[in-house]
Amino acid sequence: MNNKSLVRLSNIIGITSILLLVYWVFIFISITVFGLKVFRENLTETFYLSVVGILALMLGALIINVMFNLTRIAEKHNQDDTFDKKKSFKKTGIAFALSFPIIFGLLFGGDYLTSRKKEKMLISSAKSIVNNNIDKSNKLVNYSFDEKWIIETDDILDLYGKTDKNFPYVSVIVADTIDNSQIFLGFREYYGKVGDTIIPKKNEFIYKTTEVEREYLKNVFYKKSDAIRFSASDGKYELFYPYSKGGKTIILYFSDYQRYGKIGS
Repeated sequence: MNNKSLVRLSNIIGITSILLLVYWVFIFISITVFGLKVFRENLTETFYLSVVGILALMLGALIINVMFNLTRIAEKHNQDDTFDKKKSFKKTGIAFALSFPIIFGLLFGGDYLTSRKKEKMLISSAKSIVNNNIDKSNKLVNYSFDEKWIIETDDILDLYGKTDKNFPYVSVIVADTIDNSQIFLGFREYYGKVGDTIIPKKNEFIYKTTEVEREYLKNVFYKKSDAIRFSASDGKYELFYPYSKGGKTIILYFSDYQRYGKIGS
């Protein structure tokens, strides 16, 4: 292998390494800024090491500079024609620039597929839990603000949470009033016991909501909507699952959080 071949080979290896590193940093920035959940945990963790990529880019730039100088020397001694190379370089540059929006689109597509798969899985698991525990679900829907119902609800939700690994957190949302004002209460953990001297108060269970969530809850409780609401944001997945019986309605709130998104989850 002559010097010209060695220079060409080193250029190919160096440029390819730099391009891969640039793509790596671009992907890392995209998934971090936009909270995209696409890759498996081990690959996502590797992204956090990409800060080293800055130093690698600096070293790569130095290596490329030396290699191109070697190329000029080789071309001068071998009287290479550089016209075709310039033309090819321009086409390569255009293709390189266009590759970034394509990669960005693929990342968003992967995040969308992850959310949709998670939604289907959560809804399926919610239906399974409710249908396989009809008696307990009926106890929940028979809401009354007293210690007995609150404690039974805590026990039932604890069972729900342990039944399916997809739901590390489960709570019940109900509609009620305080001083003639409509409110929504959320029940999950309760540390009291029946007969305690400390009586639970409604304002201790008020469920904090966003404007969008309040509109959804009003539609379910006061307009008899049975729509299921699913939301996904930065790895947090929430499912509002209405359940009605005998004219009474509750909402089972299931949530999951995964730091790492993966299509194969």
